[in-house]
Amino acid sequence: MKKVEAIIKPFKLEEVKEALAEVGVQGMTVTEVKGFGRQKGHTEIYRGSEYTVDFLPKVKIEIVVQDEEASAVAEAIVKSANTGKIGDGKVFLSPVEEAIRIRTGETGGEAVSVN
Repeated sequence: MKKVEAIIKPFKLEEVKEALAEVGVQGMTVTEVKGFGRQKGHTEIYRGSEYTVDFLPKVKIEIVVQDEEASAVAEAIVKSANTGKIGDGKVFLSPVEEAIRIRTGETGGEAVSVN
């Protein structure tokens, strides 16, 4: 199994969700996060004072899939989240040693399948 983690721009979430549904993803965890990469934040003026916004709002998507599905899931995220501008985000793939469905006690691939 693989865990696919993606950090994307918040306004791209619906497009990414639809693209993932098209490749068969039926479950995911979405978290609102803040961070920065190359863009290093930006400056804003509030009530006449300039200040730096270091951490920009992002969305983190986490999905655990079978090994053979991971590349299609990552590709769907990359295509649907791409704006061509700095700050589009990143996708990370990591191995998952074990998964356990709490309700039934199923383990491994059975725990992450929707059946």
